[in-house]
Amino acid sequence: MNPKQALKLAQTLRTRRGELGLSASEVARRAEVAKATVTRLELGDIPQPRPDNLRAIAEALELPVADLFAAADWIPEGELPTLTPYLRTKYKDMPADAVREIEQHFAAVAQRHGLTLDHTAGPSSGQDE
Repeated sequence: MNPKQALKLAQTLRTRRGELGLSASEVARRAEVAKATVTRLELGDIPQPRPDNLRAIAEALELPVADLFAAADWIPEGELPTLTPYLRTKYKDMPADAVREIEQHFAAVAQRHGLTLDHTAGPSSGQDE
């Protein structure tokens, strides 16, 4: 993790801890990690945090572990799912029409901002994830 990524992770941790009104000691206790680990992560002082520590801290902060891994830039771009499988996984009861509506809106926003969507990543329309 580079210094910019470490600071992004630190900000994510500090912000969430503040939202929950928890002390670093309480997060450490809940995560069963050393308080110094939480403090150093929040300062961006750990360049290679252990995934098991991030997972435990994510649980203590009631955050999806994927959010912390993404903040640490541990998810390679080519491994991210396309929007459709993400929506189907995250929102299992979302009607197919709603998924299509969100995809169309996202495509329009991306086009407006000059982004090219990679439709080759992930499953094709109608395929299972």
